[in-house]
Amino acid sequence: QLQLVESGGGSVQPGGSLRLSCAASGVTLDYYTIGWFRQAPGRERERVSCISSSGSIRKYADSVKGRFTISRDNRKNTVYLQMNSLKPEDTGVYYCAPCVVATGSYAGIGHWGLGTQVTVSS
Repeated sequence: QLQLVESGGGSVQPGGSLRLSCAASGVTLDYYTIGWFRQAPGRERERVSCISSSGSIRKYADSVKGRFTISRDNRKNTVYLQMNSLKPEDTGVYYCAPCVVATGSYAGIGHWGLGTQVTVSS
């Protein structure tokens, strides 16, 4: 069973940066398309980004294009999300999970982790 653990969240000021990590256990991540999702208080979970198994295809929500970069290191069994120029509206709990690269949607497989909190405020 695919198990993913998110880390790297924290509290930063607007304009700051964070790098989130999504580490897989129990399986080799090479063959999985993995995405990042986030959920702000009072809002539904939304798509952030999605990366194909090889890293050749990357998708981003319009709200984060130009600011966030998704990447992966299959040798380390880890997917990353580099977040720059953070805005208060980026605040939320960030989760990683398998995604459908065509849309960035949740693939409906795997196990949701506890997520990692990102707080952007002045």
